[in-house]
Amino acid sequence: MYPSAKFWQDSERPRHYCGIFGVYGVPDAPRVIYRGLFALQHRGQEGAGIVVSDGRTLRTVRGGGLVSEVVLRQAASFAELRGAQGIGHVRYSTTGASELRNVQPIAVECADGIWAIAHNGNLTNAAALRRAYQEEGSIFQTSTDSEILLHLIAHPRFRLRPRRVQDALAELQGAFSFLLMNRDTLIAVRDRYGFRPLSIGRLGDGYVFASETCALDLVGAEHVRDVRPGEMVTVDARGFRSDTFCPPVSGTLGQCIFEHVYFARPDSDLFGESVHRVRVRLGELLAEEHPVSADAVIAIPDSGMAAALGFSRRSGIPLDYGFIRNHYVGRTFIMPTPTGRAESVDMKLAVVSSAVAGKRVVVVDDSLIRGTTSRRRIHTLREAGATEVHVRIASPPVRSPCYFGIDFPSRKELVAADRDVEGIRRFIGADSLGYLSPAGLLSAVEEPGDFCSGCFTGRYPVDVSGEFDKLALEAQRGGAA
Repeated sequence: MYPSAKFWQDSERPRHYCGIFGVYGVPDAPRVIYRGLFALQHRGQEGAGIVVSDGRTLRTVRGGGLVSEVVLRQAASFAELRGAQGIGHVRYSTTGASELRNVQPIAVECADGIWAIAHNGNLTNAAALRRAYQEEGSIFQTSTDSEILLHLIAHPRFRLRPRRVQDALAELQGAFSFLLMNRDTLIAVRDRYGFRPLSIGRLGDGYVFASETCALDLVGAEHVRDVRPGEMVTVDARGFRSDTFCPPVSGTLGQCIFEHVYFARPDSDLFGESVHRVRVRLGELLAEEHPVSADAVIAIPDSGMAAALGFSRRSGIPLDYGFIRNHYVGRTFIMPTPTGRAESVDMKLAVVSSAVAGKRVVVVDDSLIRGTTSRRRIHTLREAGATEVHVRIASPPVRSPCYFGIDFPSRKELVAADRDVEGIRRFIGADSLGYLSPAGLLSAVEEPGDFCSGCFTGRYPVDVSGEFDKLALEAQRGGAA
């Protein structure tokens, strides 16, 4: 069963988008893909799927929930998967409702056989392309933007061209990392701006592709490099080939800075840098920009841990465990009332009273979205005896929507949309509040000009003033997000 719409509406955190994983020339591909998706589970918990080819036939296992739940429910079907080539996907719906038909990989039969696709990102011209194909009589089996690419590849206008996939990809706008496959070929692609990560690894004589390097590590693959922006990598019986379907944008990439702030696992290398090291640096910069006199630094686990470590190191204030997370409160712990939702917050994070009683504490978190959960946590710290609560956020205020794969709440629900920092401080009840500046955020990475920070600044590397409307996107989801 999928999480309810109410769960996502009440979630404090921005939702992850998706994780993709693929292999070619790897024995026992189903098991390797399962392990890879397990490492990427943090990127999507709404649905999971695996498609495997034995060189003749593509077989699929898909379903709602965690990848372990999907495989357990369909154990017999999973046992029938055979082959050394396949792709997998874990999903949250940034476009398309939370329905089984939208779980990826999507597989369709074209004139030249079956194609399967797994996608991470958002296509900003998907609505226009979809309307054009529907007016020609095309029938879509999902409501996701990902299916657009399959229609492009299958259309005679592209299917009969020698560079059919490259030409089809060149029609797409927005953010995408794709894994595509037919019965004997695997293709990996990143958009020209490089919004979404995608890494290449070697495992024995085969190849592995993953959204994050932590998945390569889990399956024992060696990280070779990232798929480059605008690059299409093809692996088949002829070997490994690289092609450019669209040249990268000179001097203006759009790698998602929020990957480093929150989404990616700390043991991954992303966009050429260690996620953990970047997050520690964010905490150090935060301590420089917003110093405070306090007795202890505590983190909001788990994503605030590295920034809290950096803040403690730079400030000299001891780091302590002020919150303990209960990992047994699962993703489907849904309460229909405000009281019930507040209780769920209490059950997920417990205060260690001995670490905060009688102390001035600095609470470090990676981001602040709605603010309601933060307000509750500050209240519990005061109940536990904290004399002062100073909040430090290792990123700037989130004031704008994301059009490229992160499902933030609508702008009216963002606590920073219509409040200044002092207004937010009063709302959450902190003694002081400090956000990392946009300049500080980007200085934590080696190539700040290669990153998109539009959710903080409202400035995007791609024009979003056209028909791609965040409200229309939300309406398309039908409230499922």
